[in-house]
Amino acid sequence: MTAHAPNRNTLWGRAIADELAAAGVDAVCITPGSRSTPLTVAFDEHPDIHVFSHLDERSSAFFALGRARRTGKITPLVCTSGTAAANFHPAVMEAFQSRVPMVLLTADRPPELRDSGANQTVDQEKLYGDAVRWYKDLPEPEPTERKLRSLRTDLARAVSTAEGTPAGPVHLNVPFRKPLEPVPVEGDVPDDLSSLAAEGRDGAFVSTTAGHPMPDDRDLQRLARALSVDRGLIVAGPADPPGPDPQAVTALAHATEFPVLADPLSGLRFGSATRVAPVIGGYDGFLAGDATADWPDPEVVLRFGASPTSKLLRTYLADTEARQLLVDPAGEWREAEFSATDLVVADPSRLCGTLSRQVSGGGSSEWCERWETAEAAHWDAVADEDRFFEGRVLGDVAELAPEPSTVFVSNSMPVRDADRFAAPAAKGLTMLGNRGASGIDGIVSTALGAGSATTDDLTLVTGDLAYYHDMNGLLALGRCDVDATVVVVNNDGGGIFHMLPIEAFDPPFTGQFKTPHDLNFEATEDLYDLAFARVDGDDREQFRDLYRESVTNEGTQVIEVTSDAEASHRVREDLTSEIADRVADRVSDL
Repeated sequence: MTAHAPNRNTLWGRAIADELAAAGVDAVCITPGSRSTPLTVAFDEHPDIHVFSHLDERSSAFFALGRARRTGKITPLVCTSGTAAANFHPAVMEAFQSRVPMVLLTADRPPELRDSGANQTVDQEKLYGDAVRWYKDLPEPEPTERKLRSLRTDLARAVSTAEGTPAGPVHLNVPFRKPLEPVPVEGDVPDDLSSLAAEGRDGAFVSTTAGHPMPDDRDLQRLARALSVDRGLIVAGPADPPGPDPQAVTALAHATEFPVLADPLSGLRFGSATRVAPVIGGYDGFLAGDATADWPDPEVVLRFGASPTSKLLRTYLADTEARQLLVDPAGEWREAEFSATDLVVADPSRLCGTLSRQVSGGGSSEWCERWETAEAAHWDAVADEDRFFEGRVLGDVAELAPEPSTVFVSNSMPVRDADRFAAPAAKGLTMLGNRGASGIDGIVSTALGAGSATTDDLTLVTGDLAYYHDMNGLLALGRCDVDATVVVVNNDGGGIFHMLPIEAFDPPFTGQFKTPHDLNFEATEDLYDLAFARVDGDDREQFRDLYRESVTNEGTQVIEVTSDAEASHRVREDLTSEIADRVADRVSDL
């Protein structure tokens, strides 16, 4: 493709597209613009790369984020110069914080126009600051062998860095001068360019062999001894894509007889691991209050993944006297309570598999039974609660979602309700969320991006503010051929603020924190060509029926569940009290 390019910009764009395809890229997200024309044309004509066309850069970036979160592989982003690139920034921050691979190709004006007052020319150098794993201002297109070899090397480095350890965003700033279109320019591309420079190698120009960190044998023996105790826990926080190997974690749980406290975004709360290991999901309900105050502390805690969603779990771990082994393949610190005692630089899956063969002794059946008894009491109390409240929506979705399914949950209350009310189950369900920076921007786009990456059924559960914040992301339904069931829990504002002390101060609580909007989301039905239904917050059976119907239908359906945020919060408080009583009664009989 590159050897007979009509001009140097076309040659440059084709080399970039070819090299990314050789590195395994099969899709790209593009927003329209003039300065990025050489890139857009190159990707559009590439036979092995699918183009997802977006009108809005922020939605495009979160869509790409969702695909990478689901697959662990990059979907590069292309935009024009100016403020377009700035709109990528929220997704870049999320990708960096949550270790999601991303490559950004931001077209730019020629270097001499920088700092000149030229129209649509802003400082794009290191635009995203420290929120990228690597940045490079690519050289201007030049049809020389060394420059082309350099370009291809940079593209290979970008992919390996973005998908490496830790994964994250890579920013390549790509300046172009006119002509931007593939028009012939006499003598612009020499006929004698070598095939190596013009066409690259057979496969990636530079292949990267990734290593997987592991302690040496002596340290492994030391860790195995640390885990050979009666009372221990395995705590799995939100996973870095593609997530830990459930079989390896299950093997370690068997060897140690430790309960596995699995965050809903850990990749371990749902699936085969729940059949053979004590996977605990109700901890956010029973670690509160006096129910577990007199429990003996664990002696050791093995932790991996990001910081758990549950504040109660984080507080519980901070208050124990246990030795806490924080496992991180990048050797970074992701434990904001600062209660960990050991940082173990290792790949979690390999470490769990290896330690499962070395642990000996320990493992108290009474300790494990205590946790399983509390877990059963939690779910019994939830099942006996006959009021339909926001948390029930998350529990019902997790129960009723078809197999296989991707369920994406928004920040604020949906992810917290998933943590407390989505029960562990042996079903093919992948639950995802944006817990890196934990914003409510880009939720719709991220979910649709995740849905585009697999043939799984897709459900998004979001709040009304997050839905409003990214309604333009719904354009991807038609433009990118994605279907979903979208459940909007509409409590008319920021329901999460009822959890904070500011609730008692009104004003300013209602006007400045809860911020009711009184929007009618039914209008999105015609605007985005989807089906819309509204469920009264007291009618659980209507919601369950509509959800069952939606996931079996073609197209996209939005199910709005109207809710009273304060009333739902009171139900959560009542359940906390009821769960504490039941746990105390049952555990006392052990």
